[in-house]
Amino acid sequence: MCLLATTRADGTPHLVPVGVTYDHATRTARVITGGHTAKARHVERAERPVAAVSQVDGRRWSTLEGVATVRHEPDAVRDAEVRYAERYRQPRENPARVVIEIAVRRYLGTVRPAG
Repeated sequence: MCLLATTRADGTPHLVPVGVTYDHATRTARVITGGHTAKARHVERAERPVAAVSQVDGRRWSTLEGVATVRHEPDAVRDAEVRYAERYRQPRENPARVVIEIAVRRYLGTVRPAG
């Protein structure tokens, strides 16, 4: 599991646990969610819709940051569901599902020494 950070209208952070998939070739992180959720509303309403996802494993951690977009198109949602199922499990049925896509601009995290 990861944590997704979005920004509320008042500028304060909103942080929630989510499952994330990442496509290195396109530098796109994806989060599936309901269209009515706070995280989706924050991205859709933001003047500057930035988001970050972060994961911690003991002393190792990584964060992906970038510009977020909420996608409603059935093909985009279906693609995100397939990616989610491959990484985690088959998501439950949700006709109101959308996908938050983050165009990753910055990678942060621990670096493992070579060897």
